[in-house]
Amino acid sequence: MNKKILIWQTFGAIFTILAGSALHFIFEWSQSFKPIALVGAVNESTWEHLKIGFWPAFLFAVIEYFSYGRRMKSFCLAKTVNFYTIPILITLLFYGYTAIIEDNLLMDIGIFILAIIIAYWLSYKILKSGKDLAKYKALAIILIIIILLAFSLLTYFPPKNFLFLDPISGGYGIVG
Repeated sequence: MNKKILIWQTFGAIFTILAGSALHFIFEWSQSFKPIALVGAVNESTWEHLKIGFWPAFLFAVIEYFSYGRRMKSFCLAKTVNFYTIPILITLLFYGYTAIIEDNLLMDIGIFILAIIIAYWLSYKILKSGKDLAKYKALAIILIIIILLAFSLLTYFPPKNFLFLDPISGGYGIVG
């Protein structure tokens, strides 16, 4: 079972990296079709880069759930850790390095990839542990609902906060 979990998590990381990279451009490719803003980056704000890491991970988790996850007592917790690790690491690493040196596209891409790899590694560790973590299922589901709502709504209704500020346009959310 551990090998199967490792294969799923490896494929999930690859899928999330590739799909997330495509989601960076999909809003522009769609000629700013507003419903696409739910999953695609609408500007260059930090928030939009967090969102493009979340949605592919979420979609992959749904596929995992119906393939094998519903039989695992640690699945919800593992995926919650995955969903929160990606944005937390991207935020910490991005603002950490840009406090020291100038923003660099290759560093940004590397951080995106690294955050996803670490998130799926943590998910793998939790899933392969075989521990009965079902007692955390309710908390995990609440946290999943919170992050789903945040990534569903805050592009359309962004707060005036540095995470949502597009450094290119100076605007928030869908601009133009």
